[in-house]
Amino acid sequence: MIQVGEHYFELLVNHKEGFNLEQFKNRYSEVLDRYPYIVGDIGFEQLRLRGFVEDNKKNSEVNKRFSTILDYIYESCNFGCAYFVLRRLNASEVTKLKQPETITDVPTETDSDYNEFIQEEVHQTEQQVELITEEPIKVPIQKDEQVDVELLSTDQDDSDVDNKTFKYFLK
Repeated sequence: MIQVGEHYFELLVNHKEGFNLEQFKNRYSEVLDRYPYIVGDIGFEQLRLRGFVEDNKKNSEVNKRFSTILDYIYESCNFGCAYFVLRRLNASEVTKLKQPETITDVPTETDSDYNEFIQEEVHQTEQQVELITEEPIKVPIQKDEQVDVELLSTDQDDSDVDNKTFKYFLK
């Protein structure tokens, strides 16, 4: 939220870090008070400000409507210049942004649901502990199955082992 005098703005676009609060405060004039959107562009180290109105405002010039901001930037601003777009905040938006947020969803000790909340947390923790401490799963091998594993002896010549990727193989 940006404040200039009694007006508050929201920065919508800040292309190439074009917004500078001091420059904006020095350049802002009362003529711009009637516009809900302000575009600022930097050309030859000078800030130029232009106001735009909402698209649905009747009797407004077409080239001063919000939907024509990109046309203005492409046609009237220096190619590749830094620019920004601000939106004026109305009184209710300013009030809402200034009020601290309150968290009401967390139960406290005075709430009737507090004990249920604590019990549920304890129950979930106990379930997690049970999952961790369960014994490993044992897979039985059926009697008719035979698994043959042959270990290569370590007495073999190292040159023979170097030709093989692993020391141990399943047959």
